[in-house]
Amino acid sequence: MASAIAPNGVWGSPARTRISLSVDTNDTGEKKKHGQADGGGGGGATAGAAGGASAATTTATPTAVQASKGPHNLRFSWVFWFMHREPGSKIQDYNNSIKKLGTFGTVEEFWGVYSRVRRPMDLPNISDYHLFKQGTRPIWEDNLNGGKWIVRLKKGLASRYWESLVMAIVGDQFDVGGEICGAVISIRHSEDILSLWNQSADDGRVNLRIRHQRILPTCRDTMKRVLNLPPNCIMEYKAHKSSVADNSSFRNTEMFR
Repeated sequence: MASAIAPNGVWGSPARTRISLSVDTNDTGEKKKHGQADGGGGGGATAGAAGGASAATTTATPTAVQASKGPHNLRFSWVFWFMHREPGSKIQDYNNSIKKLGTFGTVEEFWGVYSRVRRPMDLPNISDYHLFKQGTRPIWEDNLNGGKWIVRLKKGLASRYWESLVMAIVGDQFDVGGEICGAVISIRHSEDILSLWNQSADDGRVNLRIRHQRILPTCRDTMKRVLNLPPNCIMEYKAHKSSVADNSSFRNTEMFR
């Protein structure tokens, strides 16, 4: 059963999203998981900021499972986290500031948590949602050899892109085994920032392009595809070791087209 701790202002009414996560069975009865996008193809990114259609609508009850009897297990179990700080304030204890919203390992449990949290566009500035594999906390030190892909979004688009990425991760669309650690949507004053965390990274530009030329481009290209980003969209990458060194999540990143 999914567990949840509800920080004030995070939970909303049950809502319908435009993307459904469904499970069906093939002729041998083997379960298959899918993240299916329902339209919303418009989009784009210029000068590193993604642009396009408005955020996902939330108007009714989710239609999630198309299958026989459940529950329908996901490949991994996942945890939703939330963090917020007031503008101008600093977080003294990160571990105590991040709050667990819920844990899920089935399609049904996923919708039980996801359909009740507020959309990112409804959160106050300097708020973050995290979706991470169970057993990995959304902190640099828990995955010091890893890093993250970054997409900077124009204001008003966070809900749509966050939902697309969440569905792709939970629906196992990246096809890189256990390489994906999780994702973060960071709501800020002038832009919102979407991040995809992976397990394997390297500090140098050369090693980033050569030693991980299979895993990292696969994550990047799949992220571009599921978010429907244009070919010229600027994406950024930063290793967690670099973040620890300069105490920054989004400065001094590597740029990729």
